[in-house]
Amino acid sequence: MVQITVDSRFPKADFGTPSPRGFLYLGIEASPFGKGPFVGRSPDRDAALSRVFELAAKLDEHPKVEASSVYRAVLAPPIPGRPNTDIAVLIETSSPADLAEVQETEECQRLGASTVLRARNIKKIGSTDPGRRGSTFMLNHFIGTDSDTAVAVWETLTGWFTRKTGIDNSTALVPVDTGPYALVNFARLPVGPRRFLLRQFTRPSFGSFVRARLREYEMVSLPIFYVPA
Repeated sequence: MVQITVDSRFPKADFGTPSPRGFLYLGIEASPFGKGPFVGRSPDRDAALSRVFELAAKLDEHPKVEASSVYRAVLAPPIPGRPNTDIAVLIETSSPADLAEVQETEECQRLGASTVLRARNIKKIGSTDPGRRGSTFMLNHFIGTDSDTAVAVWETLTGWFTRKTGIDNSTALVPVDTGPYALVNFARLPVGPRRFLLRQFTRPSFGSFVRARLREYEMVSLPIFYVPA
């Protein structure tokens, strides 16, 4: 594992035991994002959500599927390289070894996902509780490096986020083979997305520490914020 120096001001968060399940993350482009960061409702998106719900319900009957969650985007910062996925589906399988079988099902193929990540949970903070109603969830996609480096850098940032934003959970997902992202961080926010971003941007150390560290290791963070659909 890559070793990254920890800043003494922000010790790493306390990590729990990673989930033994497999995670199939599917991103669907139902309706184009606008120019701004906020993502509203649209007839195309609502129609796509109805279809996704129907297919996800059928997937829940698969013997290797433990749970599935469907989300719609509410805020997508317009960062270059950001995925344009306004619907996200997260399927938990009994183990990472079951991911390929579930992905090959007719229901999964009919979802028409443009982003597909077969992943395992390598590090975990608290409990993300993916089905909690009334919560906002973040899928933060990291590119620009390999998974080992991405995870090592992310670990050194966890203390800043738990202390400065109040977040108390995180499920770090890495590809089981290859994938479009080195790391996807799945987390439930303590507040809505605008307040969460405000907590970040009003902290001087967000720029001097978090952004600086990402630049140092040539990583780009591409967050999208979702609510359970």
